[in-house]
Parts: sequence; structure tokens; C-alpha cells
Amino acid sequence: MQEKIVEILVYLIGELRKNKPMGEIDLSVLSTRGYTAVEISAAFNWVYDKISMGDELITDEIPSTEQSFRILHEAERSAITPAAQGYLMQLREIGLISDADIEIVIDRVMVSGYVTAGVEEIKSLIAMTLSDSDESLNSGSRIMLNGKDTIH
Repeated sequence: MQEKIVEILVYLIGELRKNKPMGEIDLSVLSTRGYTAVEISAAFNWVYDKISMGDELITDEIPSTEQSFRILHEAERSAITPAAQGYLMQLREIGLISDADIEIVIDRVMVSGYVTAGVEEIKSLIAMTLSDSDESLNSGSRIMLNGKDTIH
């Protein structure tokens, strides 16, 4: 489920970058793609939480740093497929993740024991990274339930 929320976030941020107000985003597209109302709601809540905390998700500028782009070590290149590397770059370009998030994901790939991490594995790691950073900033709000959480 977490990976699907990341996919929805990519769609939502793409739509917001087209200057569409949140209320005008066509949710039937997401339903047609097989996403549930719970997954869509979780993604909207994440975006809303980020905006309400003052984070600027949509800017005219591509996020940049004073440093150059990160070059993967040979071991990292062999552990992360080219498609997954491209997916990471796409998420950074739309502003969903930062350079620090990329470092966290690469570290997690390297210690996880994946022979090769593809796009699906990266989606899972991105979901974990986003939920980890949300919990540390705002402990009362998460976009996803943990395995031990219960709903009352």
C-alpha cells in the first residue's frame, strides 16, 4: 500500500505543478488506475500536512544545491537498476524528495541485501523515508499505519 501512495503523490504533485488547485484534480484517473479511496486520501493528507507545516511543495525552480549531482559508486550502480536511478531523479526533480532523502534511500539499498533494487523496491524505500521524516517532524500525523498500529 505504501508504494501506491508514493505513486499517487507523484501524480498529485505533477497536477499541482500544472497550476491545478487541489479541488480540481481529477480523482477518477486514480480510481481507474486501481487506487483505493484510502490510498488517495492518505496521499492528499500527506500533501495537506506538508503545506500546513509551511513546506513549499510546488516551486517554479527545480530543487538545487550548491553541490554537483551525486555520482553513484560502481557498487551502488550495480545495486540500483538504471530505471530505479531515473525514478529517484524524477522524484527529486518534482520536489517530492531531497538530496538527503536520496542518500538515505541509497544507504538503505546498500544495507538491505537487495541483489538489485528496481523501481518497486525504490518506491517502498521512498515510502519508508517519507513516513520516517513525517514522524520525526510531527509525531501525531503519519500518512501510513505501522504494523502495530490499530484503528479505533
